[in-house]
Amino acid sequence: MIERTNNDVDVLYYYYDRHPTEEDLMGESRPHRALVEYLKQVLEWLFHNQPCAVYETFNFFQTSDEDEYPLAPDVALIKGVTDSPNISWRVGLDGPAPHVVFEIASPKTWTRDLQEKPVAYAAMGVQEYYAYDPYKIPLPLSRRKGGRLFGWYLDGRTGQMRTVPHQIDGSLWSPHLESYLKPDGALLRLYDARRNLRLTKAEAMADKLRSLGIDPDQLI
Repeated sequence: MIERTNNDVDVLYYYYDRHPTEEDLMGESRPHRALVEYLKQVLEWLFHNQPCAVYETFNFFQTSDEDEYPLAPDVALIKGVTDSPNISWRVGLDGPAPHVVFEIASPKTWTRDLQEKPVAYAAMGVQEYYAYDPYKIPLPLSRRKGGRLFGWYLDGRTGQMRTVPHQIDGSLWSPHLESYLKPDGALLRLYDARRNLRLTKAEAMADKLRSLGIDPDQLI
């Protein structure tokens, strides 16, 4: 649906701007929710000194078809963004496709995350895609594939996703994040090139206080 604003600017509202997707109706498990929030906080602090947007389950569209079904990654990072829409993101109109996206496993979506999403994100122009299974007992598909962390990068020559090779310790290197991604049970940790843990803002502030001889746990 197209509506005109007070500034006489036509704004396209997609059906799924106002209605839940199938994924919305599924809900989230505690491990899923906790990891999404953790990754969002780590990425926000990692890029806090430069223009960047980090979105959580935000709808991304690619056409002007108001009935288009969106892609809504659990976490999406777009570099160079200062202003962003409030409802959804139209790739090519509001800005570029996300540079990096994450999908966190759920029993009902994991097969699609691993088998269909790489193709879908490649078509959108996403540069890097990572999928992680945070459950204490990995899902059956994860066990069959021999791991819980999976990654792809966009091949600029072919326009297709290629798998990111695992390091000896099971981590994956992300060029856009300049970080190693490493499984840690229910969490997916990020480390810099020297293998220093990437922190959230709260963790970084607590480390700063400790360096000053202040115990952050004693602060009210």
